[in-house]
Amino acid sequence: MAPSAMTRWTTSLSDAQPVPYWLDDPGRPRAESALTGTETCDLLVVGGGYSGLWTALLAKERDPGRDVVLVEGRETGWAASGRNGGFCAASLTHGLANGLARWPGEIHTLEELGARNLDAIEEAVTRYSLDCDFERTGEIDLATEPYQERELRDWYEEIHRAGLADGITYLDADAVREQVASPTFRAGLYDRRGVALLNPARLAWGLKRACLALGVRVYEHTPALTLRPYGAGMAVRTPYGSVRARAVALGTNVFPSLVRRTRAYTVPVYDYALMTEPLTEAQLASVGWRGRQGLADSANQFHYFRLSADNRVLWGGYDAVHHYGGRVRAEYDDRPATHARLAAHFFTCFPQLEGVRFTHAWGGAIDTCSRFSAFFGTAHRGRVAYAAGYTGLGVGATRFGAEVMLDLLAGERTERTELEMVRRKPLPFPPEPFAWTGIALTKWSLARADAHDGRRNLWLRTLDRFGLGFDS
Repeated sequence: MAPSAMTRWTTSLSDAQPVPYWLDDPGRPRAESALTGTETCDLLVVGGGYSGLWTALLAKERDPGRDVVLVEGRETGWAASGRNGGFCAASLTHGLANGLARWPGEIHTLEELGARNLDAIEEAVTRYSLDCDFERTGEIDLATEPYQERELRDWYEEIHRAGLADGITYLDADAVREQVASPTFRAGLYDRRGVALLNPARLAWGLKRACLALGVRVYEHTPALTLRPYGAGMAVRTPYGSVRARAVALGTNVFPSLVRRTRAYTVPVYDYALMTEPLTEAQLASVGWRGRQGLADSANQFHYFRLSADNRVLWGGYDAVHHYGGRVRAEYDDRPATHARLAAHFFTCFPQLEGVRFTHAWGGAIDTCSRFSAFFGTAHRGRVAYAAGYTGLGVGATRFGAEVMLDLLAGERTERTELEMVRRKPLPFPPEPFAWTGIALTKWSLARADAHDGRRNLWLRTLDRFGLGFDS
């Protein structure tokens, strides 16, 4: 890369604020007061991201008389729920390919449940007037290299034979560039109904308002410190008080679980994104994008990108960074080297947007597990339920996870709890230094595969054999 080109691209970042665009919103609601003293309730929800918010809301929908308390360590939606790309996918399995490889016998059920879940989210947006710029745009998975073009065509033929291609269209180079104009696009699979785009922070804030309106008592700046049995229920200690509850649902995701034995199942991985200034009408016309679809390329180290409601381009992905020891720290949210790399990739994809500047550059931690999709379970004789491991595709799947947790706490056998995906756990990660070494080797191998026509080396083939599934 020529130094002058790199200087031009990094100049586009000179005024970028190191904060998530979605959270930099003058309409951000004030935080609820912290808990002081002792509370009692039927259900305590720990975590004020999507997982906890959906759980609290659905609990009240199932039983309006149920007494529900939600505690959040900082503010609702401040972590992954407020800083992701806003892709709300129907898939419960981190994509159809991952689901088909892991649960072929129940993939049709999983796809149907996922479609119903996305419809239910859209219905909730309308019913509760959630002001989150919800758009049922669909998504195009893109091939940008010849080998990806071949793989995309083969994959389309495979899912068509399996009866899983409903609503999905194969686009050749001319067809995909009619949708969005980039010289790098060679083919695409257009899923017209399976993805919605939204403002992720406003979804979280809207869910909080809906919970409060239904009578959920929400306490922010109230981290849950300990979890222990208390009589016939559970007790959670907080800095200035405690909550005694008949049942507890844990939606803490990337943060250390209060059920310690589940901690080995997840590791935090940092993802990064940029947001441009609003495109002018001429700039937007040069790109096309009239369908406003979400986009993602097909590399192992992939990019995801989309338009915001005011026609900014969010551009994220590629680097996935795991820090030694699995630490989650605020200083990891800002990574200039990754932001510069993303800017260079952006202008390679859209050279016609040369001169556009970025207004925000940020990062955040995702909880990933070895099967790339959520896992579920109970503890303390069924009085505690948990869901975690969404691996960056939790905007939609967390609502399904909330349903599962409520089913488990009720001791009900449902279509959800009978799923193998729900009944089985992923393989745990090894302790340090093996986890860090393995993840670093995997990242290096994935980058090498991208540079060598997708050919997976011995390390990746070994992971595939053991079902660890590191393919993105």
